[in-house]
Amino acid sequence: MVAIRNNDFSLVSEFARSDAKKRLSLGEAITGGTAFNVYRNAQGQILLDPVKAIPSAETWLFENPDALASVKRGLRESAGGKTSFLGSFAKHADE
Repeated sequence: MVAIRNNDFSLVSEFARSDAKKRLSLGEAITGGTAFNVYRNAQGQILLDPVKAIPSAETWLFENPDALASVKRGLRESAGGKTSFLGSFAKHADE
């Protein structure tokens, strides 16, 4: 398992202590994501990895390797400027 994607850590708070219910206020350390995967190693170090949920209606894409590979390929091609104008699709839009 590789959870650390960047080793550039900075100290946010020194000697933070948990309360009687083992809660720890992270305050300004939290930016962005509201959910986390929590990892602990043998030395007791804790790593919080921000995550985002995928709506259940969209999980099919991540469960279908061929479809996911196709989407990723399309995004790479689009980013690389490999696009073709196929005309307007307005007539297919639902109002």
